[in-house]
Amino acid sequence: MAAALVLAACAPMVTQNPGGSISPANVVALDGNDRVMLKGADVVAYFTQSAYVQGTPTIKSEYQKITFYFSSAANKVLFDKEPAKYLPLYGGFCANGIAYGIPWGGDADTWRIFDGKLHIFGGAQSRDAFLLDVPKNRQLAEKYWNEEVNGSNAFVQRSKRLMFKVPHYKSDADVAAEIAKAKK
Repeated sequence: MAAALVLAACAPMVTQNPGGSISPANVVALDGNDRVMLKGADVVAYFTQSAYVQGTPTIKSEYQKITFYFSSAANKVLFDKEPAKYLPLYGGFCANGIAYGIPWGGDADTWRIFDGKLHIFGGAQSRDAFLLDVPKNRQLAEKYWNEEVNGSNAFVQRSKRLMFKVPHYKSDADVAAEIAKAKK
């Protein structure tokens, strides 16, 4: 029983680190597929419908060892023709989390497109915090993705940055206060 618990705890460490060029990635085991991006959200629909749309396991593609679901055959065709155009940045993890060097979170229904690139967020507060200073937060996310996160083990990187905070770290309370002040 102890071995089963250890193996179950290790599953996300393996799943979120597929080893392709998109690694780590916000993926889960779903419908018999080992690594489904964003719990099956249709990444093309963000661009074509300006909406979060759930895909279906019957219309899917594999790219860089990751499975992508689509809501229509037309969206699958668009993805297969030009997959890099539709990929969420930062492996689909929360863009605001990546600005802190933490590959964590990423809710498919909380997103924005900036300069033709899909950014996923870990919820409304993460999105709103990122929106306080988009240029600065994009710069920080790019820095930490390129220097620390990309190619790393998500669990190890997450653990490291939860223990050793980035110089610009802000608590949830600090972020909430900044958001409230900006909304006044």
